[in-house]
Amino acid sequence: MNQAILFLWVCFGLLAPVARADSAPITIDFENLSDSTYVGSTYASQGIIFNGAVVLTAGISLNDLEFPPHSGTNVAFDANGPITLSFLTPISSFSAFFTYLSPVTVTGFDALNQTVATTQSLFSANNVSTGNAPNELIQLNDPSGISQVTLAGDPAGDSFVFDDVTFTQISFTTVPEPGTLTLLALSLFVMVLFHKALI
Repeated sequence: MNQAILFLWVCFGLLAPVARADSAPITIDFENLSDSTYVGSTYASQGIIFNGAVVLTAGISLNDLEFPPHSGTNVAFDANGPITLSFLTPISSFSAFFTYLSPVTVTGFDALNQTVATTQSLFSANNVSTGNAPNELIQLNDPSGISQVTLAGDPAGDSFVFDDVTFTQISFTTVPEPGTLTLLALSLFVMVLFHKALI
């Protein structure tokens, strides 16, 4: 009898609908890092790992007259080529503010490493002396889930800075419907009656 009840609980639990409730957006501004710091897994507790990103600070390594930060004094840049951002939980949206010397392409990949979204910068360059507005907002969205994002400028690197990385994690919760609970109670009642009839 106990095994039958457990079986029913499992079955009806599988039938319960899954509700999506995306988290509040998370923003990384690099302000807590020192100049020339490799970002790496610094923000793993917030769900993101940076591969290939190094911090620049205004007035030290960053020429902020040409590459002004979007906020604060720190930005990150592509030290040796494209940057990869890996998300520990899939995300539905990504954005950052870019100032660049060559076009920037932002590409999102799913958990199977298939491209799900891509976009490119508006200009060939937007550092201050070009006359184009620096700190261009570039964003990606894919409700099915992005697991990795690449930021690519010049293949050799040293071609863009970015600031205020913002992303929204996807979260799911199981929500039992009232109809499911009623059906479960009715099934248990029938099982008890059937069990008493056999005794």
